[in-house]
Amino acid sequence: MAKPDILYVDGHAFSWRRLCELRRRQMQAWAKAEAPQPALFELKVDYRPRTEWTADGRYRQPSLLDRK
Repeated sequence: MAKPDILYVDGHAFSWRRLCELRRRQMQAWAKAEAPQPALFELKVDYRPRTEWTADGRYRQPSLLDRK
């Protein structure tokens, strides 16, 4: 048995494919309307070990004294 294309909500029939297409168009229109936000400062790459990216990681695995 094939999957039905019709979705019934509160007695109204909707085409699932049509709903997906409308949602896709809605998201594309939103993405076009959304202006990119520039950075307030220069972005830099964090070269620290991954465990030191957060304060919790630096607390749990301190490596300050390991460096020379």
